[in-house]
This record gives sequence, C-alpha cells and structure tokens, in this order.
Amino acid sequence: MAVVTCIEDLKRMHRRRAPKMFFDYCESGSYTEQTFRDNCSDFASLRLRQKVAVDMSGRSTASEMIGQPVAMPVALAPVGMTGMQAADGEIKAARAAEAFGVPYTLSTMSICSVEDVAAHTTKPFWFQLYVMKDEEFVDGMIARAKAANCSALVLTLDLQILGQRHKDLKNGLSAPPKLTLPVMLDLATKWGWGLEMLKTKRRSFGNIVGHAKGVGDTSSLMSWTSEQFDPHLDWSKIARIRDQWGGKLILKGILDADDARLAADFGADAIVVSNHGGRQLDGAVSAIRMLPSIVAAVGDRIEVHMDSGIRSGQDVLKALALGAKGTYIGRSYIYGLGAMGQEGVRQALEVIRKELDISMALCGEKNVKALRRENLLVPRGFEGDWA
Repeated sequence: MAVVTCIEDLKRMHRRRAPKMFFDYCESGSYTEQTFRDNCSDFASLRLRQKVAVDMSGRSTASEMIGQPVAMPVALAPVGMTGMQAADGEIKAARAAEAFGVPYTLSTMSICSVEDVAAHTTKPFWFQLYVMKDEEFVDGMIARAKAANCSALVLTLDLQILGQRHKDLKNGLSAPPKLTLPVMLDLATKWGWGLEMLKTKRRSFGNIVGHAKGVGDTSSLMSWTSEQFDPHLDWSKIARIRDQWGGKLILKGILDADDARLAADFGADAIVVSNHGGRQLDGAVSAIRMLPSIVAAVGDRIEVHMDSGIRSGQDVLKALALGAKGTYIGRSYIYGLGAMGQEGVRQALEVIRKELDISMALCGEKNVKALRRENLLVPRGFEGDWA
C-alpha cells in the first residue's frame, strides 16, 4: 500500500479507483470553475508567521463546535452521492468520523439513508437538509432525522436552483450510473469499485426512494430531484423548519455579511461561510476571502464555521486564525473514501490533524483555540475592496 503523506496522495488513488463520472462529480465546479479554483488558490496567498523559542509541549487540537467536543475543529461536510464513491460510503465515512472524534454530516442526497447510518454508528451525527417544494417530504425528513437522534440540522441555503456543472451534464451523472457505452468502457477498468458495489443493496438515494411522493424507482427519482429544489426558500420557510426541528441549527451557504447578520438575528446556532465548493455561483468570491468580513459583521453573536477549498491542516489553521470556530472538509475526505474506504477517511483526517498540529506548533501556539490573525501574514487587498 502506498504511503500517504498528504491529501493529494489520496486524490491520485481516488482518481484511479472510482468511475470517471463520480470522480468528476467530486473534482469539479460550475461553469468555468473559477470559484472552484479560487477556493484553494486563495488559501495559498496567506502566509504563516513563524515563531521560535516557545514551549511547544502539551499541544492540543481539541475544541468544540456548537457546544460539541471535537478532536479538532473539523467536521465532515455533507456530500451528495458519497455512497457512489465507495460502496456504503456514508456508513464508512460516519464510522471513521466517530472513531476520530469529529462530526459527520449526512447529506439529504446520500445513497445510504439516515436510518442506515444511525444503525451502523453509536453516536449522534449531523443531518443536512435541502429544502424541497414537497413540504410533506421535508417534514418527514426532519422527523426521520430526529428519530435517528441526529444532534444538529445543517440547512443548506445556496441551492434553491441547481448550478450548471458541465462535467456532470456531459458524464450523464446518475446513481446508479446508466450503462451507456462510455460508462461501460470506464467501468471495465474499475473492477475493485464494481465488485464492492455488487455486494451492497445501497445504490440509489436512500433518503428519497420510497419516501418521496411518486418516487419508487431510479427513473422517477431523477425527474423528481431536478424539479424539487425550492426557489421560494426564504426566512419564513427557514423559521418553519427551525421550529419543527427544535434543536441545534446550522445555516450553510452564507457568503455575504448582510446575510450573516440576518442569520445572527434569526437565532441560528452557527453559520457556514461557503460557496458550495464552487459548484453553484461561479464567479463568487472564495470562502476564505469572505470569512474575515463575515466574522467582523457578526462578532460573537453566532458561531462562524467555514468550508470550500480546505485541502490541508494548514488551510484549517488559516481559517481558524481568521476567526472561524470550525471548518468542514468535503473533497479531502471523499478522496480518502474513494481511495481506501473507511481507512482512507481515517487517513485523510490524520493527515489534516498532523499538519494542523505541526504547523500550529511552528507558529508558536500550543492550543488550537488560541489561533488568531496575528499567526498569519495577510497580503494587502486579500479581503478585497469590493465596490
């Protein structure tokens, strides 16, 4: 087995093992993919401030996110179709997160259902909800997440309309994949993936098939999904969901200081500064560039988390130093899952923890909670001078 020392190692292994349409689903953005690229490259423009002759014994990456103890302030982000990257992928990722001591967030668009994941884990996980036009389905999904003992609801706000993702359209993305000639030729080279998939019954959207009105098979599922994202989502609908849920609520997809203030006024427990990994509004500013202004806008009124573009422990450090209380990784753990299943997710988390720990120490900090802007060298104009 190859030695894994960075997330890029897992990405290369993932590319070799997973079918092209599912690797592309992970490794792509919308339209020109400008925002997808900027999410990563803008981290690189931040520099770390090295400090020496500081006692570095007794270091700790432990923290809390929405009051929950975490081994490091990193959660696994909700990723649709995770169970197509590896058989029973959501279960494997949730187990890895539980063993490591970080939150796992299950997507509405998962292959394994919320009941599947609850049955194969021992601690509460988080559930991410897309708001659909079918309120009966939404109500039922909230009730199912409660019954599964989910400890937080992550409500995604930036997918009222699906962004155009050229690679997914050209690949004919579906779960399970439609057996066209190009797909069959690709699958002929992915025997390991195929053999694992043959051993599981979970090959379609487990939260939807058999639960949404009129969706009893894969053919009806695709048309239902394309029509169901609710363009009418507004604060009144968010309030209805909050009241139904009654527990910890995280609002994901905030990329504007005014929206952040509204979320704080609304009384959510946390917001996630995010542009959906560059898969929605191409041309939007990277999440890391928007983070400082959003933190400044809300102060201590609401917990600020951040995702989009994190590929290393140094990226986590930079986000925390700019004011985030927690971060989320999506692609970084999906690479591991696609490469080696549950063990790959564990390795991805370990890579990030080690990078965070060592970089923190070399910046002169021994506690992750003490990270602050002074640990960084921020270039002039990084936060922009947007008219």
